[in-house]
This record gives sequence, structure tokens and C-alpha cells, in this order.
Amino acid sequence: MDAIAWHDGALALLDQRLLPGESVTRRYTDCAGVADAIRDMVVRGAPAIGVTAAYGVVLAARQRYAESPAAWRERIEADLDRLTASRPTAVNLGWALDRMRGAIGAIPANIDPEPALLDAARTMHAEDVAANRRMGELGAALIESRCEVITHCNAGALATAGYGTALGVIRAAHAAGRIAHVFAGETRPWLQGARLTAWELVEAGIPVSLIADGAAAWAMRQGRVRWVIVGADRIAANGDVANKIGTCSLAVSARHHGVRFMVVAPTSTIDPGCASGADIPIEMRGEDELLSHAGARVAPAGAGAWNPVFDVTPAALIDALVTERGVVQAPDRERIAALLADG
Repeated sequence: MDAIAWHDGALALLDQRLLPGESVTRRYTDCAGVADAIRDMVVRGAPAIGVTAAYGVVLAARQRYAESPAAWRERIEADLDRLTASRPTAVNLGWALDRMRGAIGAIPANIDPEPALLDAARTMHAEDVAANRRMGELGAALIESRCEVITHCNAGALATAGYGTALGVIRAAHAAGRIAHVFAGETRPWLQGARLTAWELVEAGIPVSLIADGAAAWAMRQGRVRWVIVGADRIAANGDVANKIGTCSLAVSARHHGVRFMVVAPTSTIDPGCASGADIPIEMRGEDELLSHAGARVAPAGAGAWNPVFDVTPAALIDALVTERGVVQAPDRERIAALLADG
């Protein structure tokens, strides 16, 4: 599943806003278009956003070098700022741009920057796929016996460079006979669980039932669910996790019902400069996303909406954090620091 690809000198993105009804790939040849694609959710998911932004830098460098071989480094800063501002919560975006800044700094003067930057972006792309497969193996090993699980939003191949984080664990565990069935929360208001996660699981031949977000606690109450498995958009130094709105409610319900809670994310999602979840910027989106559906207003005139896209799950509610470097049981500040130091 190539949600992100570089073909014939351009970035190709599968437009996730149209799935599962239509499969449309959009072609981008300039950085401004890439930034708009990130902001408008043509591409979404923290790892995917980071990889996409890296390719956006390649396109920016091509344009700025063509304009002025002597001044492209100065001119590209505006493009980097534009990409940085496209989505504020996912830390992978800033991480990827920092790596690309490092690659920019290593390019000799008067040399066309595109080949070196394209190599850097492709390296990040390949590293993400390899990390996802490793996390899939590590997370699957935590699931000791055949069970049912719940996942929320979409943390699959569509949200990454390939294979998936939370869905990577589900893929690996299902292949090993440890997951019998998946409950996918619909994930209001963009319905990523209904449109994307359910689609990925059906395509993979993994049994899935879509549930309303509010039905998760009752599913746990039936005693069939043993794990909640989710991704992350930013992880603070103390282990608090920002993820799609509704994740915190799942964690609270899981703890009450004795269901274990697993977060799956690469170490690039950990922000050591962010002390706790209180310091994570939470993106707010327009009221119309809640007040309307499929272009038709569903709420009465005069009603407003509060539309945070993410929430923060306290580290105390997380049983395991799975990264490509290893598993952190009961994550806290000391264990997170030790994980990063080992790298």
C-alpha cells in the first residue's frame, strides 16, 4: 500500500479523505502544495506527515536552487517554516524537518541540493517501514494468548510510510494467531476508523467490527477484549501520550475493566523537550467538522462546537509503550530517558 511515493520527480500521495469510496493519488511538484496536503489531511498520521514533509523539502530545494543557486539556503527557510506550521501536534513533523536541515547543512556550496536531499528523504521513508515491522514483532510478543482487541483512529500503513504502528502490531499478532478479532472505533469527526482502519483490516483479511466510539467501554465490559492498541502523535518526556481525541477515554475505560493499554510509536514521536502532556499543543479544528456531515449541517442553527483533534493520555494509564528500540513497560520519565539514552 503506497500512501506515499516518489515517482518521476514528484511526490505522490493517496488522498485519504476520499477512502474507501475512491482511490485517488495526487501529484505534488512544489512545497506549498505539500504543506497544504498535510494541513488539509490528504495525508495524516504522525509518521506519514514526517516523511511527507521530508519530500516537501526536496521540492522546495529544487525550486529555490533553480531561482538562485547562490541564495537557495536562505530562501528555503520560508518553505521550512510553512511545513512546520501545517500541523502543530505531531512531533514527527518537526523531527523530520530537523533531519532535513542537517542534510541541508552538509551540502557543499554551489552544489545542486536535490540529489542529497532526496536520498535523505528516501532513507527516512525506508527507516520508518523497517521500524514499523520491528514494532509489530515486539508488540505482538506482548499478547500472550488469542484474544480480541480495540484500536482507535488509524495507525496503519496509511498513517505511516508503510505497514503501520498499532496496526503493525495487529497484523503481526493476527499472523501469529494471537488476535482473533478487532473492534475499530469509528473515530469522529473524520471517521478514520470507519473509512481507513476498517478498510486496511478488510484488505489484510483480519476480522474487524466497526463500533461507535461510545461503545468501547461496553465492549470491554463483555470480557472479550484484552488489549487496547493505539498509535501516538507526540509522547512527552514523562510518558504522557497525545493521540486522536477519544484515546484518553479508552485508557480510562481500559483501566477500569482490567484491559491492558498499548501505545505503539517510533522514538521519533517522543519529544524529550516536552516535559509532560500539559506542554503538548493540541490542534483545534473548525466547528463545521462537528456541526456538519457529508456537507449537510446536522446541528441546529445557533449551536457552536468545540473540536480538539487530540487528547492526552496520562502515562499512569499506559501499560506498554512499544518502539523500534524496545518495549517500555509502565512508561515514566526515567524509563523514557533510559530508552532514548540506549539509542
